[in-house]
Amino acid sequence: MAKLNFLVSIPTEDNDYQQEQAAAAKETGQRLGVNVRVVHADNDAIKQSDQILKAIQSPTGERPDAILFEPLGATALPQVARAAAAVGMGWVVLNRDADYLAEFRRANRAPAFSVSSDHLEIGRIQGLQFAALLPQGGSALYVQGPSENSAAKDRTVGMQQTKPTNIKVHMLKGQWTEESSYKAVSSWVRLPTSQKQVIDLVGAQDDSMAIGARKALQEQANEAVRAKWLSARFTGCDGLPNTGQEYVRSGLLAATVIVPPNTKLAIEMLVAAIQQGKTPAELALTVPISFPTIEELAKASAKKQ
Repeated sequence: MAKLNFLVSIPTEDNDYQQEQAAAAKETGQRLGVNVRVVHADNDAIKQSDQILKAIQSPTGERPDAILFEPLGATALPQVARAAAAVGMGWVVLNRDADYLAEFRRANRAPAFSVSSDHLEIGRIQGLQFAALLPQGGSALYVQGPSENSAAKDRTVGMQQTKPTNIKVHMLKGQWTEESSYKAVSSWVRLPTSQKQVIDLVGAQDDSMAIGARKALQEQANEAVRAKWLSARFTGCDGLPNTGQEYVRSGLLAATVIVPPNTKLAIEMLVAAIQQGKTPAELALTVPISFPTIEELAKASAKKQ
């Protein structure tokens, strides 16, 4: 049997979680005897679409057997999916709902499915972390991912479901990178109204964005304001061993949410579908966990009261 070839398209290489996605894809491919090529789109939806179309339109011998990608734009590239279906190529959407997948699966033999982090649950966990860290309530600055991204939307909805009503949240937008969060928070703190606000907690939908927010607050010229903001608790998401979890251990973050990379599961499901004829579920979810646990956070907060 010829060796399978998969193309994995990730949004950016300037994000620790996407770096982990790429590493997990390559490691899983090597373990299962699959050639895996990873490309990144520099957070550019048009570039991502062009990259994938180029792979689909390449000569038969060079064409990948399947595409795995995390969409950057508002849609999950339905027109590009049709082009992949036309040449019998497998199609896996990462971290995004794609309403055309049911039709794709009915009309084509090639495997098509979605593997996602459970973003609602990630948000719910973060909301519970807020509650544990601020048992008396307070004010939080919350740095979200891109407006058009369903993962960012779901994480926000989940957070709001479990966040106590006595914690007031002010929201800013980022782009899943440390730099974007740094810029967003730097702009916010320059507002005259922001100087007067008390911030008890800074939550971000990504660990790198949490670090970017912290750096922005550290650079404030007003020493009193800087000290006030840096006394806040900082939380993030993704919880990779060498970044998010290490930030918690070192005290840079109070908590994170461990989010397993979904390229590992996606490649395992693709190989089982192609080589063993197993029909994959239309949607598979990985399971996030709080780090530290909610109970540990609550106990630590109670000791400080």
